Amino acid sequence: MIADRMKKIDSSGIRKVFDLAAKIENPINLSIGQPDFDIPDEIKEEAIKAIREGFNRYTLTGGIPELIEALKNKIEKDKNARFEEVFITSGVSGGLVLAILATVNPGDEVIIPDPYFVMYKHLVNLVGGKPVFLDTYPEFKIDPKKLKKLINKKTKIILLNSPANPTGKVFSKEELNEILNVLDGKILVISDEIYDEFVYEPGFTSVASLYPNTLLLGGFSKTYAMTGWRIGYAAGPSIIIKEMIKLQQYTFVCAPSFAQKAALKALSYDMSKYIEAYKKKANMVYEGLKDKFNLIKPQGAFYCFPSPKKKTDISKFVEEAINNKVLIIPGNVFSEKNLCFRLSFAAKDETIQKGIEILNNIIEKF
Repeated sequence: MIADRMKKIDSSGIRKVFDLAAKIENPINLSIGQPDFDIPDEIKEEAIKAIREGFNRYTLTGGIPELIEALKNKIEKDKNARFEEVFITSGVSGGLVLAILATVNPGDEVIIPDPYFVMYKHLVNLVGGKPVFLDTYPEFKIDPKKLKKLINKKTKIILLNSPANPTGKVFSKEELNEILNVLDGKILVISDEIYDEFVYEPGFTSVASLYPNTLLLGGFSKTYAMTGWRIGYAAGPSIIIKEMIKLQQYTFVCAPSFAQKAALKALSYDMSKYIEAYKKKANMVYEGLKDKFNLIKPQGAFYCFPSPKKKTDISKFVEEAINNKVLIIPGNVFSEKNLCFRLSFAAKDETIQKGIEILNNIIEKF
């Protein structure tokens, strides 16, 4: 009754922790991957206005023209890249689904730096592709020599995520150039830049500004807390974008109509105070954990990926944390290894501080 392809997909380990959270009274939730602030009122009002004015039907499959044009201009201004083809997806997750369906044949190899966002390997497996994992431990940097060894005639794509979930790593321009110098221009880079506004050091560089054969995925879920409104975008070579739009006709149909109007408004809203608050949270986590855990200071996004300095069974450590009401995610959800755990600092400062204290106390007992 069930298709064989489903055997290649595990239930999300993140969702399992979310389910646990529903059963725990007053959890210290450091597992969730969405901002702790709400959508700014001005953006909400734009959505409400659209609904009241009857903008509730299907839009064009690729999205409303005014939002597409605004995104083209923003990408050119912020990322120094110009795309003729941009369309609106149902979140970056929707964009990833369409991108993998449109580009990966059975047997094609897709290089995925490890650690990685949970969807990547499962989507590649779903279409019969082969995930090829590039070990980036312990500093989560891509070694060009290791990358070169993985490339062969079957290599189709490399998936990059910067700022990264779960590590908080942001690739510098120099690091990106080293990576791109290894690639044959025919190897497609899918660049997941959903956290592009959450950057805590100056000088963020998009792959799209350096490498023409890039499919850029971005969105509104993280920057504007619009996680439930499912608005993202894809920008890239026309030959790929047209196929993704064709697939959208038969899958998502279009992104939510009212949310597209709100997204247009969001593009002109200043989120800098929110980003600055998250920079402080990143510092709080790093300073609070660095003595007893190995961790790279988060350069972007709102996660860190620590490992205990003393030898520890991570599964047991995470279990003990959950028993103490601190919800974190074991590293093997995001990796072929189980050396670290993911902590999200998308939480109130007092929640983060409580979590830090408990995690430090637990590791003392191990």
